[in-house]
Amino acid sequence: MTTSTAVAPLTIQDAEILVTAARRAAEAASATVSVTVLDAGGHLLAFRRDDRAVLISGETSTRKAYTALQLNAPTADLVDAVKPDGPFHSLPTALDRPLLFIAGGLPIHRDGRLIGAIGVGGGAPDQDHGFATAAAEALA
Repeated sequence: MTTSTAVAPLTIQDAEILVTAARRAAEAASATVSVTVLDAGGHLLAFRRDDRAVLISGETSTRKAYTALQLNAPTADLVDAVKPDGPFHSLPTALDRPLLFIAGGLPIHRDGRLIGAIGVGGGAPDQDHGFATAAAEALA
């Protein structure tokens, strides 16, 4: 008989922790950002756009989260993969939803399993990655 251990899914409370931690990290850096949190199925669990953030930052954060979720990798690690002759060069047009290969998207794992993703958009790419990382660390 095989037994499996259930992994707790990403909850709305988890999503709120992620959004709050990313927002606080952005505020500490005087950045205005949008934050999107998706569950493992790609469903929106939480979203927050700073009133001072540009409108497109909401779409950016969502696409970063979706990319991190679909490829189970930080978007910062995927930038070279979409360059000409890279392994993902034609991937963005092959999926239903366009992917975004700019730092700021991070998959969220629990017990070694993918349970969701966070995307942060609005700051510089390295800032967005740092804000997403701070959020993931707050959840751990």
